[in-house]
Amino acid sequence: MLEWMDVWDGAALVWFFAVWAAYTAYADHGPAHARSITAAMNARRRAWMHEAARRDLRMIDTNILGNLLTGVGFFSSTTIFVIGGLIAMIGVADQSALALARLPLTDATQPAALEVKTVGLLVIFIYAFFKFAWAFRLANYCSITVGGLPAAVDGDSAHSRRMAEVAAMLSARSGHHFNRGLRAYFFALAALGWLIGPAVFAVLTTGVALVLYRREFKSKALSALRDLNP
Repeated sequence: MLEWMDVWDGAALVWFFAVWAAYTAYADHGPAHARSITAAMNARRRAWMHEAARRDLRMIDTNILGNLLTGVGFFSSTTIFVIGGLIAMIGVADQSALALARLPLTDATQPAALEVKTVGLLVIFIYAFFKFAWAFRLANYCSITVGGLPAAVDGDSAHSRRMAEVAAMLSARSGHHFNRGLRAYFFALAALGWLIGPAVFAVLTTGVALVLYRREFKSKALSALRDLNP
């Protein structure tokens, strides 16, 4: 181990990555994905695009797409500011370590340890930025595809249905990567606990996973969406 990292720090770090990876595999790639709020929303996206293909005036659809782009763009730009703040924090690790030492229940932190932990946070937010940026591009591609939908009189043609399916797929992939970025934010909040101590780090990691599970698989929003989907 490094001088500042004892066995508890190492165990908490391993637990963090194990929980994040296991939850991602469970929620996005396992059989449970079909029961998630993401899957329910993808069904709504598909229904929306097929309805848009049959609509004469698509101002409603363009407004919705614009709102989605605004949300993704907000998180993309915000993440850049967070990354800048973390880079600045690395440059003042000595002062930051002294400030953290004054907090109650906080383990004494060496400047070198704080630098490494801050770099860990920086990596998480860089990952989140790439996810948000790709989600933004996919949302743009979806908007362009919707703009190319045939006239409403051809809304039930094979070509129109195919374009609606492609638009729904692009929207779903945008939502997928946006969700990954948000998940990184949640786990970054857990990683902040490592600045206090390994026990807090491990507890917050478990708590984040439970909160995400509750929202994606047991929320009232999911129950409402299930009532809409056949």
